[in-house]
Amino acid sequence: MALLIRPEELPRWVPGELLRCSTGQGWKGVELRTYRYRGLDVPVPAMADFMIVSYKRGSTMMERRFEGRWTRTECHPGDVSLLTRSQASHWHWTEQIEVSHVYLSDAVVSRVAADVLERPIAAVRLHDILRTQSSIVTEVVEAISREAGGKGIGGALYVDALSTQLVVNLLRNFASVQFVDKSGRGELPPATRKRIVDYIEARIDQALSLEELAEVASMGVWTFGKRFRASFQSSPHQYVVDRRLEKAQQMLALGRLPLKAIASECGFADQAHLTRVMRARLGRTPAALRDDSSR
Repeated sequence: MALLIRPEELPRWVPGELLRCSTGQGWKGVELRTYRYRGLDVPVPAMADFMIVSYKRGSTMMERRFEGRWTRTECHPGDVSLLTRSQASHWHWTEQIEVSHVYLSDAVVSRVAADVLERPIAAVRLHDILRTQSSIVTEVVEAISREAGGKGIGGALYVDALSTQLVVNLLRNFASVQFVDKSGRGELPPATRKRIVDYIEARIDQALSLEELAEVASMGVWTFGKRFRASFQSSPHQYVVDRRLEKAQQMLALGRLPLKAIASECGFADQAHLTRVMRARLGRTPAALRDDSSR
C-alpha cells in the first residue's frame, strides 16, 4: 500500500523556494508552508493532510488533473485552491507564483466536524475546487502565516482557534461529510478503516496509543476498540504488533540492515524487544529467520 506523503515531503515532487514554515512552533494538526514556485508540471502523490493553497503573488494559468479529469483556470492573488486528502493529483502552471499552503490533519478536521455536526464522522472530503475566492479562508490563512513568522504569546492555542474557524468554513461551503453508519454489525465504515490503516502504516516506527487511534477515527476509546475488533478480528494493539512483525520479516528477508536498525524502523523499543515478541509470536528469533532467508 502506498503511503500518504507528509507536508515536509512535498518538495520532492513540487520543488520550490521555501519562504516560511511553521515547523517547531508546537502546533497540533496544522502546518503552514509558503513557497515561491517557477512554472512546473508535476504529479503529486496522495497526501496525508487536507491542503489549502492561498495565492499571494503572481498570476498564472493553472491546470489540475483530479480523478482523471483536467480543470483549467487562471489563478491570481486572493484566489484559493483546495485539495482533499488521500487523493493523487497533477498540476501544471507556467508563471512564477508565491503561495501559502495550510495543511490540516484528518484528525483535526474529523474532530471539528464531529463537534459541530454532533454525529460520529466516517470521512470528510473537500470538493474538487481549483479556484475560488473566500475572504474568510484567505484571512485565516494569512493570520496563520503571520503566526508562523513570529512567536506570539499563546501561539499554539491561537492557531488551534484559527484552524477550527477554517474547518468550520470548509464544512459549510467546500466539503462533503460521510457519517458513521450505525447499522449492521458494528464494524468501522470502509473510509474509516482505510484512514486508520493508512495512519498506522505511516507511523509504524512510532509509539501508537489507543487514544491516538480513536482520535483519528473521531470516536471514543471504548467505541473505537469495540468496532475495530469487529472490523479486523483483532484488538488495535494486536493489529499494530502484527503489522510490525510483518514489516520486520520483510526487512529480514532482504538481509541488508542490522537487527537494531530493523527493530527501530518497525517500532520496537530495541533489538531485544523485537527478539522477545518474534520468539513469542512466531517461535523463531530474528537471526534464525534471517539465516533461513539467506539459504
